[in-house]
Amino acid sequence: MIRALLLALAFLVAATPARAQPLIADLSSHLIAITTGFSGTELLLFGATEGEGDVVVVVRGPEGEASVRRKARVAGIWINRDELRFAGVPAFYRIASSKPLADFVPTALRQRHQIGVDFLRLQPQRELNSEETAAFRAGLVRNKEAQKLYEPEVGRVSFLGPRLFRTRILFPANVPTGNYSVEVLLIRNGQVLAAQTTPMFVSKVGFGADVYDFAHAWSAVYGLLAILLAVAAGWAAGAIFRK
Repeated sequence: MIRALLLALAFLVAATPARAQPLIADLSSHLIAITTGFSGTELLLFGATEGEGDVVVVVRGPEGEASVRRKARVAGIWINRDELRFAGVPAFYRIASSKPLADFVPTALRQRHQIGVDFLRLQPQRELNSEETAAFRAGLVRNKEAQKLYEPEVGRVSFLGPRLFRTRILFPANVPTGNYSVEVLLIRNGQVLAAQTTPMFVSKVGFGADVYDFAHAWSAVYGLLAILLAVAAGWAAGAIFRK
């Protein structure tokens, strides 16, 4: 399948007029369907460049708010004492590049395109001194990495010849649902020569999706049914053991 995709892309590039498209990229699928038993998956990103340059791929999940709590020992017990909320937090984040980022991406460019977790524009919801904010921010990133939603290592973009490239994007079993963006940058001499953003979607499908939608649309009814089912299961188990 990979060879077929790359071959089709090569024909597309060959048929495209020179200087019309300095960068062409696409995904093997634009939808990740989460069904019962979903254990994670990977997508193939493939593309071609017109001329020389290095490629950076940035994958971001749906943005929202996230809280970070810091424990403190009170009367011999560890409790959550301090909390800081951040806005603009990607639920999922991955990057990949054809070379080490420090070799060809200037700091200003990394800030502009948020290339790397250190350059994400996370917005604290209350004022703290810089050291406190940095500590909470580091805690947020550690939590995301522990959940495998952020990857500390930069993935590898492989060139197949002078123009064709590809990389694999891994998605864990707990990947959040929502709209994603896959940004591909062609960089030459410290400047972005071309950029392309491709949408991608993660969605629940099947029975699991029906239960999820029902639980959010009719939360009170769902809670009551859950209680009734738990009581019925307990009664049935007690009846079986009495026999």
